[in-house]
Amino acid sequence: MPRISEVTDDRGDPVLKPVFDRQREMFGDLLNPTKLLAHCPPILRAAGAMGQAIEQSGQLPKGMLPLIYTRVATINGCPF
Repeated sequence: MPRISEVTDDRGDPVLKPVFDRQREMFGDLLNPTKLLAHCPPILRAAGAMGQAIEQSGQLPKGMLPLIYTRVATINGCPF
């Protein structure tokens, strides 16, 4: 049982709804960090913006990003 309750219903929130819809379409369900960050939608939005900024910065070769994501998930024991 998680220590922090997971948010799985967007309750019509204009920030949560598009994020939840997109993740369910891409992954079949919500990612765990999203379920936790959804307690504070502005922080969830900021975390997403930071991830996009990292991807779009050009500091990492585009072909490396999927490999990096997979490696980090493996290290963390995430079946991603």
